[in-house]
Amino acid sequence: MPSMPVLILFAHPALEKSRVNRHLVAAAREVDGVTVHDLYEAYPDFFVDVKHEQDLLTAHDVIVFHHPFYWYSTPPLLKQWEDLVLEHGWAYGSGGTALRGKTFLSVVTTGGRENAYVEGGYNRFTVRQLLAPIEQTARLCGMRVLPPFVVHGTHRMTSDEVAGHARDYAAVLTALHQGTLDPDRLQDLTRLNADLRSVLPPSAGTV
Repeated sequence: MPSMPVLILFAHPALEKSRVNRHLVAAAREVDGVTVHDLYEAYPDFFVDVKHEQDLLTAHDVIVFHHPFYWYSTPPLLKQWEDLVLEHGWAYGSGGTALRGKTFLSVVTTGGRENAYVEGGYNRFTVRQLLAPIEQTARLCGMRVLPPFVVHGTHRMTSDEVAGHARDYAAVLTALHQGTLDPDRLQDLTRLNADLRSVLPPSAGTV
């Protein structure tokens, strides 16, 4: 199976304060076939280069939104990116087929633990339910959507736990690059990394 280049659109307005995301991004940068595109580094003034972003999307088969959960959604620059880059006639609508057939994944970190993100819990919904607008955006653009990779409880996470999540993230990215994940088989999962041993090939190297 031919390799599938992966584009990570990373959005964190205060990365220097986030040890978990720093480790996740560092792990991602070590994976062959993965491009990490730091939006806040590229566009501190929020002036997004639409043509450049569209060219990046065209050149990759797997698109990843990686961000902390801000008020049950994305940081503002990633929303700005969506509004500008996903143009009618290019990403969706009449003639908008540029993203059709690509694979989409959300990677999200939350301060709250997983038991806060359940029906009847503190936040009332799972992260996947709260990500429904983003998932539908990807589907509208013709992309195949994977369940999100969610890292819960970052505020009280031990160094060993951070390292474990970083290894899992690298394993998922490796499988995506190698084309060994089947989106259709995973649709019922609340989050992709709930039990990676059941969804990744043994060679992926999960912890």
